[in-house]
Amino acid sequence: MKLLIFACAFFVAACFVNGQSCTAANGDKGDCVPILRCPSLLRTVNNKNRSPADVDILRRSACGFEGNTPKVCCPCHTPYDEAGKCVSIYSCPHLANLLKKPVSTENMLLVQASRCQGADAYSVCCGSPPETISKGNCEARNTALPPDPRTECCGLDPAASNKITGGEETTVDQYPWLTLIEYLNRDNRIKLLCGGALISNRYVLTAAHCLVGSVLDVGTPKNVRLGEYDTAHEGPDCRPVEGGGEDCTEDIVIIPIAKTIPHAEYSPLTRRHDIGLIRMQQAAPYTDFIRPICLPTVDITVKPPPNFKLYAAGWGAINSTHSKSVVKLHVGLPFVSQRECQPAYNVSRRKVALWQGQMCAGGELGKDSCKGDSGGPLMYENGRIYEVLGVVSFGPTPCGLEDIPGVYSKVSEYVRWIKSNIEP
Repeated sequence: MKLLIFACAFFVAACFVNGQSCTAANGDKGDCVPILRCPSLLRTVNNKNRSPADVDILRRSACGFEGNTPKVCCPCHTPYDEAGKCVSIYSCPHLANLLKKPVSTENMLLVQASRCQGADAYSVCCGSPPETISKGNCEARNTALPPDPRTECCGLDPAASNKITGGEETTVDQYPWLTLIEYLNRDNRIKLLCGGALISNRYVLTAAHCLVGSVLDVGTPKNVRLGEYDTAHEGPDCRPVEGGGEDCTEDIVIIPIAKTIPHAEYSPLTRRHDIGLIRMQQAAPYTDFIRPICLPTVDITVKPPPNFKLYAAGWGAINSTHSKSVVKLHVGLPFVSQRECQPAYNVSRRKVALWQGQMCAGGELGKDSCKGDSGGPLMYENGRIYEVLGVVSFGPTPCGLEDIPGVYSKVSEYVRWIKSNIEP
């Protein structure tokens, strides 16, 4: 791996440490971890324009090796994976201000996710204030790493004003992170069996069962299709818009798959860890029709806000009586707690013990993610941006049954796994 060979040049003088606690380059208490688990220092290693000060920080951060992987004394990180300083919350005004009443669910969870092991009982990892985060210039920021949601370079939907009514066609530019996986069958024909969500310019998030197992009996994942709307039509797709005229897509972009990364612990029997990544051979462009969705910053399902609504979209069937759709569809789905969801999967014909890496949504008659949607995103509109909260995993047969929600892999449980498997 190029990253590890390159990183070792900075850590040849590193000594092994006995414990996990260490002193980071910023003087804070840190944890001695493989560099792949330290986002800020990993970004420094991958930065081709490193300064002498950056190199010095890398040298002073070295704390050993795990096999051939360099370990670094990693400082605390904010929920945005930014290196911070572990201080009293009263010394971090922008976090303290989040607790001014009324306190929203998102703000409370963000403060809780910022906690660190400092000297103060209410220590938080204090990073950059929101007003210092620059927004825009997304084409220049379009890299293999998932974007920081605060930059608004992910999850921003050009068609955000178009509200979802359920099981209906999207506009041509809605959900520009949706992808289709092209499979090559034994007859050298392309089949569309699964979907996914673009999370950076090189990576697509999907389900593990779309990458391994019985799906390979039908075909082998070969390409990722981006910017699609109508799979039955070649060339730009056009649809009328309010006020007259048409909105048209650009040509689709098809990128060969370089590598598939199913979760190593995925089990088709228990349905656990049904999540995977696809690395594309080339970088995807950033346009109105192709752009990434944001990874979740906190687990909003811990304390869902009132009227918590989620959204599924893709080219799957509306319900079990319909074939797969040729155009992009969307549907609004209610969040269902695991306590309410588990009874639907206690019956013998679909007996599954749900766990913390899964979440449920749906259970309304005729509204569901369905065949053809596997691997696609379950989305939450958090202010101006969309986050991918779930990955379509499994559900009832037939789909769209009342009181039987669909089950999704819970992305917030896998953010660290996702980022640790991303290469520059």
